[in-house]
Amino acid sequence: MYGFWKPRVLGAWRVPASGPVILAVNHAHNIDGPMLMGTAPRPVHFLIKKEAFVGPLGPFLEGIGQVKVDRDGADRHAIGNALGVLRQGGVLGIFPEGTRGEGDFASLRAGLAYFAVRSGAPIVPVAVLGSTERRGRLVKALPPLRGRVDVVFGDAFEAQEEARSSDKGGDGRRVGGSGPRTRKALDEATVRIQGKLTEHLENARRLTGR
Repeated sequence: MYGFWKPRVLGAWRVPASGPVILAVNHAHNIDGPMLMGTAPRPVHFLIKKEAFVGPLGPFLEGIGQVKVDRDGADRHAIGNALGVLRQGGVLGIFPEGTRGEGDFASLRAGLAYFAVRSGAPIVPVAVLGSTERRGRLVKALPPLRGRVDVVFGDAFEAQEEARSSDKGGDGRRVGGSGPRTRKALDEATVRIQGKLTEHLENARRLTGR
């Protein structure tokens, strides 16, 4: 990442130093996942489509702890592996929009809310912002080579607005996903998450001039 582009990392200190956490990342370029893996202050385990696990790339992705997911249906094995990352106090990376697009958090799937509510892990919003100029691009889906890419971390927040005090550990963070998991609760959590992610993206764009 540092060889082909010029990453500038802002707010990495906002990522909790230990314990489970979910990084919710916008997705506008093919390098968004690798860029975050290379610049985050802790190792990140991403949910990655199974189609990427081909050839020599497959063993490599598995070796660095990435989670293979079948996007054609409810992949219970992948869900279990992702929850396992959080149970072990790790960092789970998710593209809440599900696939690469405008990267504006305009349309969120329910997966992020499910993992956050089920695990009780806080969410840290991340904005990966590359140049929109066409000049210097060798591949359409990538930022221009040697161009600056800003990786902006936001403040951690809970998926559900209120977490019962009994769900919290001594450091004030939730230690279990004992909040309601009904469809209504997940829908409400998704709306809350989308608001927080959109707000962070707007702040990140103002901060970086993107």
